[in-house]
Amino acid sequence: MDMVFPAPARSVAGDDLLDAYPWPEEARWVRAMMVTTLDGAAAGRDGLSGSISSAVDGEVFDAVRRLADAVLVGAGTLRAEEYGPMRASAADAERRAAAGQAPAPRLAVVSGSLDLPWALPVWADSTLTPLVLTGPSPDPAALTTAREHAEVVFLADLEPASLLAALTDRGLRRVVCEGGPSLLEAVVAADLLDEADITLSPVFAGTSTTPRTGGPDEVARLDLVHLITAEGYVMARYVRPGHR
Repeated sequence: MDMVFPAPARSVAGDDLLDAYPWPEEARWVRAMMVTTLDGAAAGRDGLSGSISSAVDGEVFDAVRRLADAVLVGAGTLRAEEYGPMRASAADAERRAAAGQAPAPRLAVVSGSLDLPWALPVWADSTLTPLVLTGPSPDPAALTTAREHAEVVFLADLEPASLLAALTDRGLRRVVCEGGPSLLEAVVAADLLDEADITLSPVFAGTSTTPRTGGPDEVARLDLVHLITAEGYVMARYVRPGHR
């Protein structure tokens, strides 16, 4: 065993923090970004991840997102967290353009019912029109409303392989999956997760507001790449074995 506290350590911030979460030059790469408490909760008593997060965790969250092509999220998480617009800073937009990327990440929401919070500014104020990934036969009235706010993508099913293939077909190969827990579990169970960026929050919050999941058929193991600590929070980066 190795003890890594209190030394050695180095400070990371800004672009150094961005460099700590690199993307591969080619091929699809799927990251999970989640926060958990000491007792395994994915949200506080208010049902929101923000109540168990912090500004330092937010810096890592931003770094993971900054050069992503797409942010994949389930309808329940979008609704609960009230996502804001997907934009990029001017400097990041230039960096993205130099890499042949769109000027900002694109939101991709999974919803079979198309019952989504259309009043949120994420739809109208994001740099790129969000995608909504739905099944083959959505309700016609709900579809009409959805098309007023987003680009609707029809899929034969909403399994992770279909979701990610639809994003890859649109050139969105750098994917951040932000949950919720059921969507993340499905991606893990399908063996499609390349990286997990997990923050351990130094609090006990109870799990009454954390969705229960059935669990994958097999335990999926990842390799630890690094730990970043600040204000009692531990931000861990894990990757698929052999893919550092």
